[in-house]
Amino acid sequence: MTGLRPMLACTIGSLLASCNFVTLPPAPEPSSEMVRRNTVSTYTPQRPPEVQVWLIADKLHSGMVFPYDWLTESGFIPPEDFPDCKFVTFSWGDRMAYVNKRWLTAPEVVQAIFLPSSSVMECIPINWNVTEVSPNQHIWMKSIPRERGPHIASFLNHCTIPMENGKPMVAGESSWGGGVLLDSPQAYYFPRICNVWTGQALEACGAKINPLMSIHRDLLVIEAERNGFAEIWDGSGNKAVLQDH
Repeated sequence: MTGLRPMLACTIGSLLASCNFVTLPPAPEPSSEMVRRNTVSTYTPQRPPEVQVWLIADKLHSGMVFPYDWLTESGFIPPEDFPDCKFVTFSWGDRMAYVNKRWLTAPEVVQAIFLPSSSVMECIPINWNVTEVSPNQHIWMKSIPRERGPHIASFLNHCTIPMENGKPMVAGESSWGGGVLLDSPQAYYFPRICNVWTGQALEACGAKINPLMSIHRDLLVIEAERNGFAEIWDGSGNKAVLQDH
């Protein structure tokens, strides 16, 4: 029995350390043509060498915000009839929780956390400043090289299921904001949760993220700040805006 304990510990440790167990399978590398389009030779005043991206989070959940035109020119495939917009908010998680738009029951929570379940990626178009759209979220921002666009687009495309026309399959309406839920091929379970997905999105931005440090929202934030993301909004709501009026 004594000899089994170290073996069991090693087995659990190996599973937790396995990228395929903790994280989504890696996205394919973007095509060389798409990378070429985003090299320094293509920069103009209208297409500067750096692009602002945002990490948003409440106490448990997290997501990313990217400029929409940059994503599409970098190879991101939007769903059919997705509106033209300035930015898109992305997050990922358990399909049942997103589709039902309500708190899960106790059995549903157990299933969502401990058993592999289907997942969706939420895409929400926004046309205002990020802090105005999400005043109750903590927000971090960083300017990253424009050339990271194809890597981010490849990761986002990797999180969708294409239809025959190549467009991603829509699972329903988003939880807010008039966006959509896109069916995702990857399974959701603990520890592969929304914050781990966000950690991989940060990696697509060029960050170095420890997968185990991305399981909890607070640890993910530490990893993001270590990679140069700076907090620009404290989630205090729109009190300051209301006081000004």
